[in-house]
Amino acid sequence: MWKALDIEEWVVGRRSGIEAVKSRVQEIIEQVRRDGDQALVELTKQFDGIDPGDLRVPEEEIEQAYEVTDVRVAENIIEAGARISRFHELSKPRGMWLEETEPGIVLGVKTTPLARIGCYVPGGRAAYSSTALMTAVPAKVAGVRQICCCTPPPVNPLTLLALDVAGVDEIYRVGGAQAIAAMALGTGTIDPVQKIVGPGNVYVTAAKMLLRDYAEIDFPAGPSEIGILADETANPTFIAADILAQAEHDPDAACILVTTNAALADRVGVEVARLLAETPRKEIVKTALENSGFVVTTDIDSAVLVMDLVAPEHLSLQVADPLSVLNAVQNAGSIFVGPYTAVACGDYASGTNHVLPTAGYARVYSGLDVGHFCKRSTVQMISREGLCAIGDIVDTVATAEGLHAHARSVRIRRETD
Repeated sequence: MWKALDIEEWVVGRRSGIEAVKSRVQEIIEQVRRDGDQALVELTKQFDGIDPGDLRVPEEEIEQAYEVTDVRVAENIIEAGARISRFHELSKPRGMWLEETEPGIVLGVKTTPLARIGCYVPGGRAAYSSTALMTAVPAKVAGVRQICCCTPPPVNPLTLLALDVAGVDEIYRVGGAQAIAAMALGTGTIDPVQKIVGPGNVYVTAAKMLLRDYAEIDFPAGPSEIGILADETANPTFIAADILAQAEHDPDAACILVTTNAALADRVGVEVARLLAETPRKEIVKTALENSGFVVTTDIDSAVLVMDLVAPEHLSLQVADPLSVLNAVQNAGSIFVGPYTAVACGDYASGTNHVLPTAGYARVYSGLDVGHFCKRSTVQMISREGLCAIGDIVDTVATAEGLHAHARSVRIRRETD
């Protein structure tokens, strides 16, 4: 169960699941495109074994979620939402900035929030109130006017409560690839969105990738992963605890330890087995551990290179000199520094976002933040003085390119009193 890994084979395997389901997902997309709401109802019966009835969750059901949720749990969901909001406010871009870069030339950027976005919140194996907050709160901070959410039925009251706390406007009981298709293409009940964010299984992830011509997405965010980079100073029990925490998400989750110390890898294996015996979601964890294991390297520099190849969703640094390793790491969705920085803290309460690229996509994508819900327009204001300063450049280069009207559009202004 706890084994040494061939790193190149492991990395390739993380993406193979998405590719394997794309043809089936394309069929689901076409069914939703053709049949709209009817397709959503039929597919929900087929995949979830539930007749959703009205696709949109009514207000009274949201109100009932507060009534059936323990007060302490509700208070902590509200507090988690506040912490997520506070962190994301720190990275909120300015609405507009303008700066005179030289006499007569003012340049800047205008940032505009998207008008309507869609969040996907998984269901089934657990209640994902945290994901509801992580997807919707940054959109609210960004200033998005309309937020809709799709989540599989039956919708957990914790999820409903969190979506309401986050300020979501519309909640629909539909999941899977069909939910992504509905938000991208629109149906009779669900209006299309500009962008879709949120994690899901390989079907959800494949649907997001296939529908980018219709709605932009955050990034591929599939089954959960953790990479742990550790040396001989690391605590094997802490490492094992983080491994099991990620493994309980999904049978397709994956965990990898990269260490400079072979004895540590063995001790982690012993601790994984010990803690597994006390884990309620044992069957899910066991399956996920089949996708997991360790790599032993000769030194920290080699360990960093291996981890950059993995580009994990979550990266835990449990080494003697974590800040130097943090500086060296290039590819990771979210980084957890030090033995007491449990990855679960980022899942719920630290305030950083837990919607992150998986399957090696952290090599090119960043985790969800306020910027995902905005678009930017550059701004330029040029006076006659400024035009005289750069006019020769425009005239000369445009003429050389054979774009004479471009050159004339500047020349005519310079020659006019």
